[in-house]
Amino acid sequence: MSISATLRRVQTEYAAGQDRPLKGYLAAMSTFAGAVGLATAVGRHLGVRLPERFALGDVALVSVATYKASRLATKGSVTSALRAPFTRYEEPAGNAEVNESVRGDGVRHAVGELVTCPFCSGVWIAGTLVGGLVFAPRATRLVATALTAIAASDVLHIAVHRLDSTSD
Repeated sequence: MSISATLRRVQTEYAAGQDRPLKGYLAAMSTFAGAVGLATAVGRHLGVRLPERFALGDVALVSVATYKASRLATKGSVTSALRAPFTRYEEPAGNAEVNESVRGDGVRHAVGELVTCPFCSGVWIAGTLVGGLVFAPRATRLVATALTAIAASDVLHIAVHRLDSTSD
């Protein structure tokens, strides 16, 4: 049996009649791995050394920044224009967020899943921010601090809104 036939058989058996874009997922994983490999090669060429460990403050900062960036990228009303080629608007989701469904097949479908899933995009965003701490720590901390401040602001807005609505 040829490799192509084997891959089609695996796809059919795995999908169980559903539309599962394994080739698209493979393309997304390959792109991520390629980006990590490229960053590693550039870092080695430039003589960038990996830190022995990251400070707990940096881990906390990047964690909250990753959360906020992944919500903005995958759910934000304003960023829906970036997701539009891969998604279809469904309904508002509250607090300047929207629900969207994935459209298309193959790579388009896989990208649609990536850009609508905060858990999935979080891997890419965290990788970018951690890489930024290695290559450009000051700029990365600046961006991460802004995203963390926005996340804290969101919490305060929601808390005040709830307090206002319970005082009526």
